[in-house]
Amino acid sequence: MKILISSALVILLVGLSACTPTAPGESIQATGMILQSEKQREQSPEIAPADISSLTEGNSVFAFNLYKLLSEEEGNLFYSPYSISAALAMAYAGAREDTEKQMADTLQFYLSQNQLHPAFNSLDQKLASRGEGAQGKDGEGFRLNIVNAIWGQRDYTFLTSFLDTLAENYGAGLRILDFISETEPSRITINDWVSDETEGRIEDLIPQGAINQLTRLVLTNAIYFNVAWQYPFEEDATSPGVFYLLNGDEVTVPMMEQQESFSYDEGDNYQAVELPYDGQELSMVILLPSSGQFETFEEAIDYQRVKDIIENLERREVRLKMPKFEFDSSFGLKKTLIDMGMPIAFSA
Repeated sequence: MKILISSALVILLVGLSACTPTAPGESIQATGMILQSEKQREQSPEIAPADISSLTEGNSVFAFNLYKLLSEEEGNLFYSPYSISAALAMAYAGAREDTEKQMADTLQFYLSQNQLHPAFNSLDQKLASRGEGAQGKDGEGFRLNIVNAIWGQRDYTFLTSFLDTLAENYGAGLRILDFISETEPSRITINDWVSDETEGRIEDLIPQGAINQLTRLVLTNAIYFNVAWQYPFEEDATSPGVFYLLNGDEVTVPMMEQQESFSYDEGDNYQAVELPYDGQELSMVILLPSSGQFETFEEAIDYQRVKDIIENLERREVRLKMPKFEFDSSFGLKKTLIDMGMPIAFSA
């Protein structure tokens, strides 16, 4: 088995301070349908280790706060908290006063604006540099593509400082669409972009009706992750096996199996194993609650507990059985983010 993950995110916002008139003489360049600063992205920025630690800790705390709400829905949940944080950080660059405070509190942005965006830039580049020489699922090179885009209403003017921040720290401009008079073509344009960035894995991300004439700013984030395991599961070692559902029912699924030296940990109500991807610069950590302990374990899970589990992993010989799986997940973030404390960003 090899891993291929594609994820896309869209967030519609209307209440940001970036949409204000631009002062005469400020440097903004319109290239086709992209409004962008002439400033170039800062390459390999020198960031204090404390700032990177603060950013990653805040992102992780937000990830589990978000999980608590999203997991209330039935069914499997698949999401990329880093994508959500990174996309909203671009919008945060245009937030001021109460909107800025609400977003910082909700997203656990502990750093000032001047520190936060360079830290995101550094972290993004570190992630992008991983996997060199590793193999992808299809036998081609490893791919971890994380691409953000921000889409603004035509005929609105945006602060130069906002566009400078996007260019210098995210390598992004503001793509111009006309949500007011070309609502449906705008939706199709964004969906086509997402499809291209995920190699056709995600189609029609934004459903009809999600964008309307009140939309002023849309954030999109696409992740395409194509990588092989460091220790592949052999096809001839895969056979039908029993998988236990939370309600106690049993289903028969293709069950992969191997014995290998993995980083492993166990506690009173869980087991944990780390499966490295090819190149060993990225990995999947699987947390398995003990039988009958799923809800108890889930209720107690947070950033600190997962951090402790990962730090306690030790190399052990492990006989691992896990099912082949494939699922998708979709959910709306507007109500969730409002409930978490940032309603102004979504208000007209």
